[in-house]
Amino acid sequence: MNTIRLDGCSLTRSDVVAVARGASVQLDAGALKAVQRSADFLIEQVSRQEPIYGVSTGFGSNADRLLGAHRLRGDQAGAAPLHEELQENLITSHAVCVGEPFPIDVVRAMLVIRINTLMRGHSGVRVSTLQAYAAMLNAGVVPVVPRLGSVGASGDLAPLSHLAIVLLGAGEAFFEGQRMSGAEALKRAGLSPIRLSYKEGLALNNGTAQMLATAVLCAERLDRLVDLADRCAAMTVDAFAGRVRAFDPHVHALRPHPGQVASAARLRELLAGSTLADIPYHLVPRAKSWLPSSWPNAHLAELRFDISWEWVPADQRHGRERFYERFRPFKGGKKHQPQDSYSLRCAPQVHGAVRDALAQLQRVIDVELNAVTDNPLIFPDLEGAKNIEDQVVSAGHFHGMPIALAMSYVKAAIPVLASISERRLNKLVDPATNDGLPAFLIGNEDATDSGYMIVQYTAAAIVNDLASRAHPATVYSIPTSANAEDHVSMGANEGRHVLDMSGDLAKVLALELATAAQALDFRRDMINAARQLARESDLATFVSKISNAPPEAHPQRAQFLAEADALRAELASAPEFAPGREVASLHAALRERIAFMAKDRALDGDVAAAVAFVDEWLLA
Repeated sequence: MNTIRLDGCSLTRSDVVAVARGASVQLDAGALKAVQRSADFLIEQVSRQEPIYGVSTGFGSNADRLLGAHRLRGDQAGAAPLHEELQENLITSHAVCVGEPFPIDVVRAMLVIRINTLMRGHSGVRVSTLQAYAAMLNAGVVPVVPRLGSVGASGDLAPLSHLAIVLLGAGEAFFEGQRMSGAEALKRAGLSPIRLSYKEGLALNNGTAQMLATAVLCAERLDRLVDLADRCAAMTVDAFAGRVRAFDPHVHALRPHPGQVASAARLRELLAGSTLADIPYHLVPRAKSWLPSSWPNAHLAELRFDISWEWVPADQRHGRERFYERFRPFKGGKKHQPQDSYSLRCAPQVHGAVRDALAQLQRVIDVELNAVTDNPLIFPDLEGAKNIEDQVVSAGHFHGMPIALAMSYVKAAIPVLASISERRLNKLVDPATNDGLPAFLIGNEDATDSGYMIVQYTAAAIVNDLASRAHPATVYSIPTSANAEDHVSMGANEGRHVLDMSGDLAKVLALELATAAQALDFRRDMINAARQLARESDLATFVSKISNAPPEAHPQRAQFLAEADALRAELASAPEFAPGREVASLHAALRERIAFMAKDRALDGDVAAAVAFVDEWLLA
């Protein structure tokens, strides 16, 4: 794995993801000089008996209490100095999270973010403390951090205390796949516990690392998921033999939201080379239940569907003459209308809005990754400083609202993306809306098969669950610390929700992908079967696929035969019909895991394979 250099100023989202997945870190020597300068400044000020919040005072509602020179109950043998006890008590008393532990990648992301912000040299930690943190990360010691306990201001106090407590030889950690005490994990890794000095406890647990870590990992996952949503939509468009002019660049130039423009461009790329999209209406047959007599041709005898068209008689074309000059007078699977439903036609607008929400989160993350988020802030070399209050400033950079609100935006976007995906899936399985595909995407010649019907139920259940969880946590501030912290962000809950919800979004997209692949096989095979029939059969055999052919003595019989022969000739001369090149590639990759379903089979394995396919694709 790569080694990521940390200097407090240049950490990127991709760096965090790399460390989360196992990369090591290296501390920049130049940045460590600023770190040491800040620590030396604190020692100097303490020696002058300057009152400094969190150094010579208590924390939070105890900020008005100054540390004395000795213990009121008298010095206890072997007891740490008060300033050390203050910092260590801060960590040990604040490590109170509950629930299941965060995954290892989230905790590693938290560690690298915390180390990087302390590298800026405005927090007062010693070089040796940061080196101990980096050594713990590089050795693979991963603190156990339960999921619940942060209100997002003063930063992620409780979860960051679970990170720091392992440095002290306490708490719990994972090491080499096992959960054990922090002391044992350090011992097995060849590391020793440390003692904290001035302000170090406050520096280690006062910041936004948990919510930021979840935001980074979620943003990385969502970036891939939005692209996957475009791919799913493209496959569904091909399965519908849909219309692509709604994705044209000159169309989106009139409403140039960046995400919308990007999604439209991506859909054009994915559908490039498709001979299914924008196919003339009359070439698309409608599925019909298979019978033993359906296909006299040897090449088509194994098909599990039949096809049909309906002829439009001349006396039913009044007012539509111009239309039938362009299209032959046959109705098959495609409705005679110039636009697809919203879930197809508006994919750029919906997917693009999600892209824009994600872009806002990414912008906030990029600022936050190299920001200083603890308190107070130390400016040892500030020009024009007149007193200690100018150089040690209590501010509010620990407040997580910038991240929290950006994640609220994304949180609302996730069920939107899942919902439009489920609507496309539903259109594919519903015979009233799937433009001539078999009901529930199964031949069902014996009336015993349900096909993909219940897959849509699962997608609907997940979408409903996502919508129920989309309410922003940020709007519910609950004061803490005896009202000293009277407005908090709840950004940690927001980040945890968003990270979990992104996993469920992936499942919905996996279900659409599997369903669209089944539909695409049917659509391609139905049209190519019509093409093959036209090439191999005489007109009488071809006419048998037209459900309302006029009888021999009918006055419009000759016109019908001429028009049917023209349809047959057009199909016979057409090249083989296929989806877009990138859609075909994705379809082929999925088909390596999930075979086309000709008859009902246990679908749980297929669903699990589709979800695994998406999960692996997200990590590729």
